[in-house]
Amino acid sequence: MSEQKSSGEIEHIDFDDNRLVAALSGEHDAHLSILEDALDVRINPRGNRFAVTGAAGARARAIAALSSLYARLAHGEAVGAGEVRAAAKLSEAPVEVQSMSPGIKTPKRLITARTPNQAAYLRALSESDLTFGVGPAGTGKTYLAVAHAVGLLLSGQVERIILSRPALEAGERIGFLPGEMREKLDPYMRPLYDALHDMMHADYVERRIAANEIEIAPIAFMRGRTLARAAVILDEAQNATPAQMKMFLTRLGEGAHMAITGDPTQTDLPSGEVSGLADALSVLSGVKGVAEVRFEASDVVRHPLVARIIAAYESRGAQK
Repeated sequence: MSEQKSSGEIEHIDFDDNRLVAALSGEHDAHLSILEDALDVRINPRGNRFAVTGAAGARARAIAALSSLYARLAHGEAVGAGEVRAAAKLSEAPVEVQSMSPGIKTPKRLITARTPNQAAYLRALSESDLTFGVGPAGTGKTYLAVAHAVGLLLSGQVERIILSRPALEAGERIGFLPGEMREKLDPYMRPLYDALHDMMHADYVERRIAANEIEIAPIAFMRGRTLARAAVILDEAQNATPAQMKMFLTRLGEGAHMAITGDPTQTDLPSGEVSGLADALSVLSGVKGVAEVRFEASDVVRHPLVARIIAAYESRGAQK
């Protein structure tokens, strides 16, 4: 694929396919500029050879990022600004962390970790029966959990996917919603539908829903059930009460995998009411078979400004 040579503070890396090299650099070398800013290096492309200038550690991270992006292109996957920023973040993690997860192949795209914590999260999802993904919005908690569930379903490791949320309004009163039950619940469950449609074609998702192989329902509908041979996700878990959380966790049946996602700082429960997510994290700490991965503002994979917005709010909260 490539050849790497070092000379003083300059390191060279060569790639074989000139067509892929053009996509790697981006239009007007935009991708290289992102890596330069993120990793404090200078990247000078000449044909299929890249000269990387900077401190030794920064050069190594830039080489790792370039190599991972080229490998993605070689596998037929697209590379845009988001993938480049993700490669820069992952390059700062130890090599063993970078190789934790090869990614999840879905019908519409290959989904890979974009930060070290995301890599640890994917590993936890694959190794534990119950995984908590906790942290601010935009860190990929729900998206990666849905991707893992889709991968399990398509590979035959589970028979169905069950996605759930507390049907609680986020700080405002929506009022009466007309229509049948699904139409009433859709506004609450829309983020879960969006994640599914990003990974599978819409008609395929609808067929799976019609066949009851994909179920999307509020947490209240889980009472009295045993969820066996299923990939089960509870999203926005900070809005569940402790009683609801205990009920949901004890639905876990044979051959099931469960992921609980949420942000304890963003609860919409009435003032003074304890969040079921915070309560469960405290009660289940150290329990065998339960994994917990915490995300930070640096793990945000939406618009780069989102991370700065979260950091600003956290800073104000710390001052108070």
